Amino acid sequence: MTEHIQNTIQTKKAFTVNEASEYTGIGRNNLRKLIAWQKIPVIRIGNKILIRSEVLDQFLKKNEGHNLKNKYEVIAV
Repeated sequence: MTEHIQNTIQTKKAFTVNEASEYTGIGRNNLRKLIAWQKIPVIRIGNKILIRSEVLDQFLKKNEGHNLKNKYEVIAV
């Protein structure tokens, strides 16, 4: 990750799915599944999906040690 991207990510309040993937290390497709399963709340603007940074931090804390590919193990935020 370049320094510019790191600085941008540190100051943003909400991320696109691609940016959220960079921020969390969770793949884009897995993030999309988690959104479809309604485990991560999002803001929709037309086709654009935004995820608040605080939501991602809470999600990671609550799901530490859980298998994110198993719908029934994931704790919703």
